[in-house]
Amino acid sequence: MSSATADAWSQGENLFTRLRLRFRSWRRTRPFWAGLLAMIAGVPIMYLPYAHLSLGGMTVAMSTTAGAGSLIIGILLIVLGLTAWYQPAVRVFAGVATTLLTLVSIPVSNLAGFGLALIPGLVGGGLMVSWAPLKERAATDLPATADQPAAEGSDADGDEAAGYAADEAATEVVPAVAEQADAGPAQGPKHAAPAARTDIPAQAGEPEEAR
Repeated sequence: MSSATADAWSQGENLFTRLRLRFRSWRRTRPFWAGLLAMIAGVPIMYLPYAHLSLGGMTVAMSTTAGAGSLIIGILLIVLGLTAWYQPAVRVFAGVATTLLTLVSIPVSNLAGFGLALIPGLVGGGLMVSWAPLKERAATDLPATADQPAAEGSDADGDEAAGYAADEAATEVVPAVAEQADAGPAQGPKHAAPAARTDIPAQAGEPEEAR
């Protein structure tokens, strides 16, 4: 769903409801949950190498070269999550990069932040790649309101009316052709009988009636 198809809110609602509906309209136009999961995956990868964890009497610290790599991967995951929010057009690149960085963090950042970033990173990258915006609804698909009446006819109605008109024209032409075919021989040009020629001179010995 896009901002064009999101539900509108009335002006009489309170501020909290208007902000909630506005945030919902913004969230529906981008891979929100995919970016959120990518940023969640970047937090443990970036934080755990520099945190001094105590396991019993032993302190775990990774502030070395591995810690620097983990910091870079964590920052990149957070940046990719924000990119998916504010630049949805590059969501495929961001999704592929999120998946690859999560897999790289397994050997670099102590099994992807002790496994805390593995599932969110892979799921977030997959959601970025698979997300796609919905198509805008056409004007003919929107319900008619009191101020905006429905369209007088759609394309299908126009085609159906054209078909009916063609059928009626055909039914009118066929009888006319049949009448012309029946009346054709009778209405043809009439040939008059040849008139007797009176300009032939009479011959000797021929009676006058024969001329």
